Amino acid sequence: MDSNLAYSLDQFTKEKSGVTRLTLTDFRNYQFLRINAELCPIVISGENGSGKTNILEAVSFLTPGRGLRGARLADIKRIVSQCIHDEYGPTAITPVNWAIAAEVCKGEELINIGTAVEQSAREAGEADDELRSFERRIVKIDGNKVSSQTELGKYISAIWLTPQMDRLFRGGSQPRRNFLDRLVYAFDTEHAKRTATFDHLYKEWYRLLKEGKQDNFWLSSLEENMAATGVAIAAARREQTARLNTFIEHEPDDVFPSVRLELDGTVEKMLDSMPAVEAEDKYRQILCKQRRNVLYNDNVDGVNRTDFKVYYRKKGMPADLCSTGEQKSLLISIILAQSKCQTLHKGFAPILLLDEVVAHLDDLKREALLEKIKELEVQAWITTTNPELFLSLKEDALFLRVENNTVVS
Repeated sequence: MDSNLAYSLDQFTKEKSGVTRLTLTDFRNYQFLRINAELCPIVISGENGSGKTNILEAVSFLTPGRGLRGARLADIKRIVSQCIHDEYGPTAITPVNWAIAAEVCKGEELINIGTAVEQSAREAGEADDELRSFERRIVKIDGNKVSSQTELGKYISAIWLTPQMDRLFRGGSQPRRNFLDRLVYAFDTEHAKRTATFDHLYKEWYRLLKEGKQDNFWLSSLEENMAATGVAIAAARREQTARLNTFIEHEPDDVFPSVRLELDGTVEKMLDSMPAVEAEDKYRQILCKQRRNVLYNDNVDGVNRTDFKVYYRKKGMPADLCSTGEQKSLLISIILAQSKCQTLHKGFAPILLLDEVVAHLDDLKREALLEKIKELEVQAWITTTNPELFLSLKEDALFLRVENNTVVS
């Protein structure tokens, strides 16, 4: 870990990065939409329900994962009103699938990224010759189909803040764990593949135990792979948490509260006191002992139960006990620290996707956030119902408005 992180960003040479052209086809409420963007803050205004957040979600699909809503692929295709006389008539989903195309700038390089859903088929079961269709996401980079979404992380990364995250610190641990894993993706592009692999192994292991299939060889093989993958996940989370804590300690923000980050997880704690090889063996033993727990619907401990804890450093207070406004400020502190840290470590900043970000912020913190976005020189896609709140960006941002399923300048 580099201990000398207190650099001045204005003296650091960084690459401009972001989306310069975005094209949507049959995505959410848009039959077709093209936005010619700039590498600057982009303020998107419009009434509630007009489709502002859908644009941010489309940008989030240029990165690995399920986008900022975590939606199923089938739920994203365009929905249209059925032309019938009933005032409360049903809606119809278009038969075509959605697609996103983008031109991405990274320094002097221009990359064309496309992602869409394609229809595939598979057998319904061993005793059933029927073929059932399913949807899967495909990704192309410069026209070439890639085998894994992980490749996207080489060209673009994004961090988002949505209204649903305002309660991030007061709910269960899974949303916080997902938030942390997205921070890890920016520094370790293989992390997304590892978390997906672990989820697949865990579901298979859980299914076998629930069905009573006590195949010891099969279960042991799954547990060995789960342990190896789980320790790698825990190690990456520990490294990113330590990286951000070190950065925040050396370069605290002057407006937003300083935070302290902590991991509360069995495997992460193992790595505090033993090498990875020993942690893998111990984790494998834990999984083996917990086979019985699955049968009685008890929780199975491991990296799928790790909690990401945040503390208001000055007050020494856990985030879940802070006020709503303080929690929003703590989240912004983490996002700003991640943006600065990534810029210094990787040479280019992430795209910020800020959905109604100024809610729960007073005038001072709102203007401070906008000033920091300008100072960081990041591309930030910001939605609002009131563009007047962003007048301080008038000379530095691109202002767009969503009307009738289209976008106007």
